[in-house]
Amino acid sequence: MKHDVAFFYASCLLTAVLFPQIPAAGGPLVSSDSRPNIIYIMADDMGYSDLGCYGGEIRTPNLDRLASNGIKFRSFYNNARCCPTRASLLTGRYPHEAGMGHMVTPDGAEVKPGPYQGFIDNRYPTIAEYLKQGGYRTYMAGKWHVGERPEHWPLRRGFDHFFGLINGATGYYGVIPQEKGKRHIVLEDKEFGTSAEGFYITDAFTDHAIRYLNKHNKENPKAPFFLYLAYTAPHFPLHAPEEDVAPYEKVYSDGWDVIRERRYKKMTSLGLADKRFSFLSRPANIPSWESADNKDEWVRKMAVYAAMIDRMDRNIGKLLAQLKANGQLDNTLIIFLSDNGACAENVARRNFNDPTVKIGQPGSYVTYDTPWANVSNTPFRKYKRFLHEGGIITPCIVSWPGHIKPTAGYYPEPAYVTDLLPTAIELAGIRNRDLPGNSLSFLWTGKQAPVRTYYWEHEGNQAIRRGEWKLVKDREDPDWSLYNLANDPTESKDLVRANRTRADELKKLYKKWAADVGVKHVD
Repeated sequence: MKHDVAFFYASCLLTAVLFPQIPAAGGPLVSSDSRPNIIYIMADDMGYSDLGCYGGEIRTPNLDRLASNGIKFRSFYNNARCCPTRASLLTGRYPHEAGMGHMVTPDGAEVKPGPYQGFIDNRYPTIAEYLKQGGYRTYMAGKWHVGERPEHWPLRRGFDHFFGLINGATGYYGVIPQEKGKRHIVLEDKEFGTSAEGFYITDAFTDHAIRYLNKHNKENPKAPFFLYLAYTAPHFPLHAPEEDVAPYEKVYSDGWDVIRERRYKKMTSLGLADKRFSFLSRPANIPSWESADNKDEWVRKMAVYAAMIDRMDRNIGKLLAQLKANGQLDNTLIIFLSDNGACAENVARRNFNDPTVKIGQPGSYVTYDTPWANVSNTPFRKYKRFLHEGGIITPCIVSWPGHIKPTAGYYPEPAYVTDLLPTAIELAGIRNRDLPGNSLSFLWTGKQAPVRTYYWEHEGNQAIRRGEWKLVKDREDPDWSLYNLANDPTESKDLVRANRTRADELKKLYKKWAADVGVKHVD
């Protein structure tokens, strides 16, 4: 790993040889570059079954259309939390290697260098640094959350242009008063005012992304580009314009038990779930809808959450329409995913919420909490922060017109967020060496997907998946659990007692990985 930076620059020289029309530092091009544009779109805290094409009732026609023209993964993995997932997307490494084993270190706090330092390690190039040196123009709009000090911001890590949120979350109508001085929305490297009437952060991310692409189309039409569009939707606080919310209030008046069952049935009809996917009973800490208090408030929360996803989908539609108008769409690889499973958190203790304000409007600050998160993660167990499937599995859509053949079903083999950087640099003509992930090029080359071993650690939760077997342990559990995901994708039957030898083998592999990357807690 310590030779990565030297190899990175050697790869750039190799790229210049393989593609002589591409200057090593990304200067003006003298001839057309046929390599594809690349766009990675990430949602924030969105559950597995929220999209229409993954079983949800939320209107997502643009993502559904993108999926119907490409490939939908059944089992694509993230790192269960925003910072670790983003670090892996940007570096192609496990989060501990990249310095993001947990969360960001706030600006001004003490830094302890190493796997949990709280910003991306400068030793490892980001995807933008790789691609920029390979001749790509690099753009980002949205949530950064992998380094809060200015020296760790996007323009210092390979992006030509950036508009977005440096931190993890803020109000959708602008930085909320309690967060001033702590939250940074920036344009390039300067603070951006959000007080303008009509400001809504999902729209702002898209508008700036489109400006970058239009400027690129005008000034650098022969150069390929990379865009990382990282929405904060539907991360709390729940904020959405009233006209977007109102249509969903009737939908969710049936309650979480009915909606969850409907989603499961739709997933079955789509071929996403089958008899191997157990419909797990409602967790004991969630009341039945019939016995729930404040039903109108619960309905309102889920209606706002749905509206946030609906609005994000419409913004993605705007982006796709502009790509088509610019003549950029057909040669653009687009990948959509979420950074973790649905969020079961409650933030009432922050005291940011004004109870006199209607949920969804400026001044409100709430989450949709565990009952609705359980719906969003249908049919899986657990949530964001945990390493059961509900915490780490994400919808993933891959589209590249003319190169990826549309498939009606769901791609059955697993893949992982560390695969996104190797995919991009392979398309850029830069060799991949000593990275834990593999390129997704098997999707368009017809080659067999490799059998992989995946590892996770977050907040003392631990997991390993090798082939069809997954060993997992929550930090409060006394022992590990073992599941055969080929037969039991929802982790309903713990097989550890009957398979101690296999469990011990996986645990041994896990401990070696943990030592290699610097995990601080291993059972």
